[in-house]
Amino acid sequence: MGFVMRFLELKEKEVINCKDCKRLGYVADIEFDCKTGRIMAIIVPGPGKILSCFGSNSEYYIRFNDIVRIGPDIVLVDIDHCNIHKMHDNHC
Repeated sequence: MGFVMRFLELKEKEVINCKDCKRLGYVADIEFDCKTGRIMAIIVPGPGKILSCFGSNSEYYIRFNDIVRIGPDIVLVDIDHCNIHKMHDNHC
């Protein structure tokens, strides 16, 4: 059996970009394909957003294939800052 993790465990992890070592925040949600069950992206509240509900209306939409590693405390992603999509509605 492979590595198994619950969503609540993923939400406790901080997301850090390997390109610039910038802390993006904590995982707030995921997007998955209902037909295949595959995770498509993780969603992280944008700057100034507190507890996923107060503050800025933007969110970081990070494609799952941009995740380098999920460790015990952090999620490492490898993306250029200009490729971190900010969401205002449901999709980029």
